[in-house]
Amino acid sequence: MRKTLNADKIIETVDALARRINERFPHSGLSAVASEFTLVARKTRGDAVALGLPDWRLRTATVSLLAVGFAMFGLVFKELHFNAEVSEVSTLVQILEPAANIAILVALAIAFVVRMESRWKQKKALASLHSLRSMIHVIDMHQLTKDPSLMLGDLKPTASSPERTMSQEELQRYLDYCSEMLSLTGKLAALYAQSVQEPLVVDSVNELENLSTNLTRKIWQKIMILDRAGPKKSGRGAARKTAKAT
Repeated sequence: MRKTLNADKIIETVDALARRINERFPHSGLSAVASEFTLVARKTRGDAVALGLPDWRLRTATVSLLAVGFAMFGLVFKELHFNAEVSEVSTLVQILEPAANIAILVALAIAFVVRMESRWKQKKALASLHSLRSMIHVIDMHQLTKDPSLMLGDLKPTASSPERTMSQEELQRYLDYCSEMLSLTGKLAALYAQSVQEPLVVDSVNELENLSTNLTRKIWQKIMILDRAGPKKSGRGAARKTAKAT
């Protein structure tokens, strides 16, 4: 059983969704967002895969530090000149003191290099997660003015009211597409948690998934209102037959 997300399958789903949106709402703002979303998804996959791989430059630096440490240990023991008149305790101190100092310095250097790799990956993941968070808000903006309650009454629009040309079925599909994109952003964010298991990255992924889930829940509340409204249609799109939903 697969226990990790398949990034390629997520990309296939994102591409299929973008095609569906473009076929249903060509030349619309949502279609443009979907096209941009495919680019963001591909960048996310590339970044997540790259972050999951070891940084061989830093790994090589770690091995080099170890080699230097062992070489310094060898020099310490080589340069020690034992005097027969020196007691065994003083001789032991003479050996251990420089060796301990070298060991501490090498250990600190290795810890710094290893932590440097983690910090770099964490910084890169957080920057990419920020772009996903921005995409979530862009998607939410496109569904913000899609108010299904206006289809249930005869409230007249004002001069500043947004133009509403969708039929009831078209509006339902529009909202459904928005909810799908929001859900996919959560799946894309989870790719970073798989590659970089740093607490700060995991917390940021959880926060982003909660954000997308909460916004999706609000969209489905609108869809439920449309379901309760029955077959009634509204807007200039009501006069034409709505194509079969994809």
